[in-house]
Amino acid sequence: MRLSTKVRYGVRALFDIAYHSSGLPIQIKDISKRQQISQRYLEQIFQKLRKAGLLKSKRGPNGGYVLARPANEISIGNVIEAVETETDLVPCVKKKKRTHKKCVQYDICATRSFWDDASVKILDYFNGIYIQDICDKAKEMGIKREIDYRFMYFI
Repeated sequence: MRLSTKVRYGVRALFDIAYHSSGLPIQIKDISKRQQISQRYLEQIFQKLRKAGLLKSKRGPNGGYVLARPANEISIGNVIEAVETETDLVPCVKKKKRTHKKCVQYDICATRSFWDDASVKILDYFNGIYIQDICDKAKEMGIKREIDYRFMYFI
């Protein structure tokens, strides 16, 4: 299984929001800068994450993006399901749209059930890793959190 850049960048962006936001909306330009991901590409990914209920947006001068649920309730599996069109290892075990008719071996394939089991186990593994786990790892690694200075005024 190869995870797309949409999945990897989606996870990094959700981590960034959880780790750096302190509960305040974060602008996409800040996420883009910290994670070195194109703003346009992030916008495409964020559309899917919003549609899946993982992300909320707030308009206006103090707007930006916030997690729709706590970081300990958003798994990498949620991100995979939100941004990937296919999550199965091989085409003949697809859940969303059966394409087994294209496979001449479908009815006599001894390996199909193993591919199906592997797909399920891999997704289960990713469903057990949460954005909060990544935040905890970042803290353990000593990754510095950026403080939002939008509301600090000096006279």
